[in-house]
Amino acid sequence: MKLRIAFFGQAAFGRDVLLRLLEQGHEIVAVYAPPDAGRPDPLAEEARVRGLRCLRHRVFRRQGAAIPETLAEHRALRPDLNVLAFVTAILPPEIVEHPPKGSLCFHPSLLPRYRGGAALAWQIMLGERESGVTVFRPDAGVDTGPIVVQKGPVPIRAGDTAASLYFERLYPLGVEALVEAVALVASGRVRYAAQDDARASFQGLVGDAEARIDWSRSAAEIDRQIRGCDPQPGAFALLGRERLRLFDARVERARGADPPGAVVSVADGRIAIAARGGRLSVGRVRRGEGPKQSAELVGIRVGERLG
Repeated sequence: MKLRIAFFGQAAFGRDVLLRLLEQGHEIVAVYAPPDAGRPDPLAEEARVRGLRCLRHRVFRRQGAAIPETLAEHRALRPDLNVLAFVTAILPPEIVEHPPKGSLCFHPSLLPRYRGGAALAWQIMLGERESGVTVFRPDAGVDTGPIVVQKGPVPIRAGDTAASLYFERLYPLGVEALVEAVALVASGRVRYAAQDDARASFQGLVGDAEARIDWSRSAAEIDRQIRGCDPQPGAFALLGRERLRLFDARVERARGADPPGAVVSVADGRIAIAARGGRLSVGRVRRGEGPKQSAELVGIRVGERLG
């Protein structure tokens, strides 16, 4: 059975899932992509090139309720199924539950572990060794709906950032998982497995409160924090009153007894910062609102201490 699909997504991931569903012969009745913020969105561009209807809404709810015009627009499409391919906007239940076959949603963790909108970051920050992807049918909770397809586990490597974990391993798994889940729904062979709430964990978004470095923590913990916050929002320390966001970190053996947060070397494009139980070698930084650049180019001197 070929389905009429309302497709919600963004970026290259959304584009690649869209292309696979078109190859399977499904009818895409509309593509929902966020408004451009600088660069053109790859999903929206693909929809334009293929002559698909593309709807660019920033939000779908106002004051906690569905926007009537957006809701009517979606219902007029008469979709059999919604596909949510890495959607960051919150969709109202009137949209999620409207199609006869409901919705399918991608999540970058092995649910019920790491529910929430920052699963990639938290898996690294909390020291997980494995990850995977889930496609589930969303319900009224946050990532709590029944599971349709899971793929994994895949290893989280010692040097992984949120970006490398996603692009190198979870991205391709996620495309395959969504395509498989749609095929199961289309064929009538889909089975919905309830999540085990006893195994569940929920982590909130990662903002500056979670990204601020506490030098009383160990070098290993700070290293995970830096990698989990890479590329966004960037873990940071204070240099005077200015925020210094740190990227491309690795832990090295401590040399000497410098206080945590002290800059102990600037060489070969990197800075080394003392920490408890080791030192952090950092390759790229962003000072204040400036660009991300090589760590040795931002005027940090040996002996300065990050707060």
